[in-house]
Amino acid sequence: KTRASAVFVPPDFADSIATAQIRVSHPNKAFEQVVLKFAPKPITFTRGIHPSAVIDASVQFGERVSIQPYVVIEAGTRIGDDTVIGAGSYIGHETVIGAACLIYPRVTIRERSRIGSRVIIHSGVVIGADGFGFEFVENRHKKIPQLGIVQIDDDVEIGANTTVDRARFGRTWIQQGVKIDNLVQIAHNVVIGKNSVIAAQTGISGSTRVGEHVQMAGQVGIVGHVEIADGSMIAAQSGVSKSISGGTWFGYPAMPMPEARRQIAWVRRLGKLFERVKEIERKLGL
Repeated sequence: KTRASAVFVPPDFADSIATAQIRVSHPNKAFEQVVLKFAPKPITFTRGIHPSAVIDASVQFGERVSIQPYVVIEAGTRIGDDTVIGAGSYIGHETVIGAACLIYPRVTIRERSRIGSRVIIHSGVVIGADGFGFEFVENRHKKIPQLGIVQIDDDVEIGANTTVDRARFGRTWIQQGVKIDNLVQIAHNVVIGKNSVIAAQTGISGSTRVGEHVQMAGQVGIVGHVEIADGSMIAAQSGVSKSISGGTWFGYPAMPMPEARRQIAWVRRLGKLFERVKEIERKLGL
């Protein structure tokens, strides 16, 4: 039901409705283009370097960059053309950030990180903190040095307060086109394949490899050192304790969706089954 004068529909739309229909290949995209005609003008950022920014003399800047108030950029860093670094952000030593990136205020990008082009990083994100690595020696936890980096490829977007830890060796790698929601934890040496999508409050343990075009709903937990196959879908609040070969998974521990649905149905019938058992026991005098 709609009170709209016209609606965008896909070419194969067959329902009978009284509203005018505009047939397009991608209705949502078409609607977005119309909305943008009426939306407020996008926020623009003043180009140049704010005088309050603290920047090492060795930092290299591309053309038309915007470095906002109280940014700190350490030695050996390179910033690409048209990139915006928001107020109060910290960029560590020898970091490379590509062109046309948008780094919102109060982002931390630690030393030697590699950020591609057209990357969007929202406020509160921490890139390149030490991985959670300790060895129990002589009755105490001894820190294991985390010597690797974080690499984030082109066209990635990372939501607010998400954390991506640096690798112990090598790299933690977020590949091209990945979209990550708020409050996600990605541990050391994790690889996220191209164009995967990860919803809020998901945690991925160390050295896990996530394939391409994977979809994870909110509050998914994944153990370390497993592989998630290309195209897999993991439903909300699932706990993944082993490698996944594809398809849709749900539950704790996560299992293929048809099996999970059967188990849910069985659990819902337990109350009636309990009453039947009590009735049988009563009749048998037990």
